[in-house]
Amino acid sequence: MISIKKIAARALFTGAMAIFGINSAWALLPIEHWTQPSGAQVWFVHSPTLPMLDVRIDFDAGKRRDPAPQAGLAEAVALMASKGVQADKVNGQDEAPLDENALGAAWADLGANFGAAAGADALHYNLRSLTEPALLERAVRLAARQIGTPSWPEDVWQRERARWSASIKEAHTRPSTVAEEAFASAVYGSHPYGYRATEESLARIGVADMVAFHARYLAPCRARVSLVGAVTRAQADALVATLLSRLPTPPQGCAPLPPVPEVAPLAAAKEIKIPFGSAQAHVLIGQPGIARRDPDFLALLVGNHILGGGGLVSRLTEEVREKRGLSYSVYSQFNPGLHAGAFVVGLQTRPDQAAQAVQVAQDVLRRYVAQGPTEAELRAAKDNLIGGFALRIDSNSKLLANVANIAWYDLPLDYLEQWTKKVQALTVADVRAALQRKLQPERMVTVVVGGQP
Repeated sequence: MISIKKIAARALFTGAMAIFGINSAWALLPIEHWTQPSGAQVWFVHSPTLPMLDVRIDFDAGKRRDPAPQAGLAEAVALMASKGVQADKVNGQDEAPLDENALGAAWADLGANFGAAAGADALHYNLRSLTEPALLERAVRLAARQIGTPSWPEDVWQRERARWSASIKEAHTRPSTVAEEAFASAVYGSHPYGYRATEESLARIGVADMVAFHARYLAPCRARVSLVGAVTRAQADALVATLLSRLPTPPQGCAPLPPVPEVAPLAAAKEIKIPFGSAQAHVLIGQPGIARRDPDFLALLVGNHILGGGGLVSRLTEEVREKRGLSYSVYSQFNPGLHAGAFVVGLQTRPDQAAQAVQVAQDVLRRYVAQGPTEAELRAAKDNLIGGFALRIDSNSKLLANVANIAWYDLPLDYLEQWTKKVQALTVADVRAALQRKLQPERMVTVVVGGQP
C-alpha cells in the first residue's frame, strides 16, 4: 500500500519536471464563471501544466465589518481558523476533534497548505494542494472542517490575545506605526478602514463574539470562490461544494448585508506633527483615493507609476532623492478597495530636513496633478508596465490572485486579456484628467513623526 507521503513526493516530483514545460500564455487561459445552487459564485481557470490546485474563498467579512469597539474581530476569526476543529459526523463516519498541533501535522502529511486572513474588505481562505486524487480529496475535506467547524478553544484565544496585545505594544515603539495610525485616522475619519486593533479592543473580543461573527457573515451563498489548477470544471464545482458544505445556510436566506458608508472626502488640509526620538522622521502625505471599480483605475495606475510608483525612475525620486538627497527612498501609491482606499506619498528623512522634504514632495505633486505627465514619461511607463505584465500571471498562485481580484470586484472575465490594450490606449490627457478628478493637493493630510519635542 502506497503511503500518503509517498504519493505526495511522487506528485511533487512530477510537478517539478513539468515546470520545464511551462509556457508564458497564462493570459490566454479563459476564465469560467458560474453560480452554484447554494448561491456560491465560482471563477475557474483550467491550468493543466502543473498537478496543482490553488483555491481562494472570499467572504464579505473583512475589517470593514468590525464593530468599532471590537476592532480586530475579523482578524481574530481568521486567526482562530487554524487553532482546532470540532468533532463531527459525515456520511455516518465519526470525525475526531483536532487541536492546532494535530491540524498542522495533518497538513504536513498531505503536503498541502491552508490558511485564513482578514483584509480591509474580505475574510479569505487559501488552499494549495496537489491534484493527486488521494491527496486532494483529503485536503478539501480538512479545509472544509476549518472553514465550517472551527473549535474556538478559549485557552488558545487567551494565549493568542496576549501575544497580539504584546505585539501591538511593541509596534508603538516604532515611528512607522505611529505615523501609519495617525495618517489612517486623519484620512478615514470614522470609516472602518481607519480602525486599528488595540489592546483595549482585543480585550472586548471573546469567543462568543467570534462565533457570532462567523455565523453572521460566512455562508455558502456569500462565498466568492476562485480556482486555478489541473482539474476539470466538474471537479472544480464538486470541490467548491465540499469546501462550503460545513457552513450552514442562513435561516432568513441570503439577505443583503448592511451597507458600509463610503469614505468621506477631506474638507481641508491637515498637518500632524508628532515628536518621536528616532534617527529618521517618517512622513506620510495623502487623502482618500479611489475604489477599485473606479473607471479611472488604469489611468491612475499609469499616472502613479510616473509620480512615485516606478521606483528610481519616478518624479518624486528624481526631485527628493537625486537632486536634493533628502531621502533614500520616496514612493506614492493608491490603495483601492470596495471603498476609497488612501492615496499616499511616503518617505523618511532626517528630522532637521523634514520640512524641506515635505515641501518638495508637495510641490512635485501639485505640479504633476496640474500638468500631467510628458509624452516621454507616459511612453516609458507604458513600456515598463506592459513589459512586466507577464510576470504578474506567470504562476498558478499569481494567476489566482488576479482571478480573485476579478471575482471580488466584479470585473469583466476578459479583464486580463484587455489589460494591455487598455493601458496602451491611454493618452496624456486621459492621465492628467484622472489625476485632476481624484487628487486635491491643497486638501491633503500631512503626518510627520520624528524629532524631539
